[in-house]
Amino acid sequence: MERAWQENGRPVTALRPFDAAMKMFMQERNIPAGQLAVTRHNRLVLARSYAWTDDTVEACRLGPTSLFRIASLSKPVTGVAANVLVQRGDLDLDARLTDLVDMAPVPGETADPRLDQITVRRLLQHLGGWDSDISGDITLEDVAAAEALGASLPVGIDQVVRYGAGRPLDHDPGTTYAYSNYGYMLLGEIVESIAGVPYDLFVQRNVLAPLGITRMRLARTLREHRAPTEVRYFSQRTGSTVMDDSGAQVAAPYGTFRLESRAAIGSWLSSAVDMVRFASLYGTDTVLGFEAKERTFSEPETGHEPGGWYYGLGWFVVPGGTGEPGFRAFHAGLYPGTATYLTRNPDATTFAALFNQSDDPSGLDYQVIIDLLHQAAEQVSNWPDHDLYDEYFPSPWT
Repeated sequence: MERAWQENGRPVTALRPFDAAMKMFMQERNIPAGQLAVTRHNRLVLARSYAWTDDTVEACRLGPTSLFRIASLSKPVTGVAANVLVQRGDLDLDARLTDLVDMAPVPGETADPRLDQITVRRLLQHLGGWDSDISGDITLEDVAAAEALGASLPVGIDQVVRYGAGRPLDHDPGTTYAYSNYGYMLLGEIVESIAGVPYDLFVQRNVLAPLGITRMRLARTLREHRAPTEVRYFSQRTGSTVMDDSGAQVAAPYGTFRLESRAAIGSWLSSAVDMVRFASLYGTDTVLGFEAKERTFSEPETGHEPGGWYYGLGWFVVPGGTGEPGFRAFHAGLYPGTATYLTRNPDATTFAALFNQSDDPSGLDYQVIIDLLHQAAEQVSNWPDHDLYDEYFPSPWT
């Protein structure tokens, strides 16, 4: 059978440029499944799913609330969880990492004395001192961690933390921006320690439930463990499994990294409508008050990059723009089999786009979807005044 389109979710004539952008992007890369949600002034104006596949069963399963791995779009979620604890007075942004997490290294290794200079704020802003471009991503070194600990695969979060505790920092804390998955793994441990409950349970109760979000949950690695409405993931890559010691070659999305060890880094499952609902918390006082929202997007002590952008508490921030909030905040997520994007714009629009593929033989750029969606928004002459939130969130906004 040849690939064919199947679209679900209410079509909106005035917003057809978004449909065109998504379909062009997916068709050029042969992406089987995608989702898009768009809000305007905190109203959900578009919620669509797009299947470009010859698999009629999967096409029929796909809808606007199907679940996708969102990868690093999980980091804004972790940022809010930490911010909630700060807002309550239970956590100090300037508290030292070593006072909150046991950073004792594996036998034979010595902890970097500069660990004492790492604070919660620096972890959130990727200023902790680890630099994967220099020494690799600690959270993807499962085999090395198991060997250092004399353990079998798979390794858990506590084992990865201990393995990383013996690695020297690449920069003095607070001096250099360097995106760090390990830092966000440590933030998940901090949230659990302060809250006294598992990380995901705290997020569901204190971040998602107040927004009426009930579908989001943590993903699992293996294909047979996917959630009931979760999509399948596609990649042209393969690699050695980290789920056991067999060394077996597996499809990259299903075992070359372990989602169960990456909760606060990038393990959430979500739909696009859930992600824009999450982002809408910054337009209400439902979860975070004014001061908490202000510090989310405040400038770091250092780390301004070319073009003026910087990393706040879980978001990339680009200052400037006409309208409210006066800056663009965004994040992207990438795994084999996963490409995700979430953007809050100064013109009061928010986009969330999720895909179940991140590489293909075309070699085309996947992040170009961000520009395509902005171009689609510029083509909208009359934004609709409807609000589709009631269709997807039966509980009232509180």
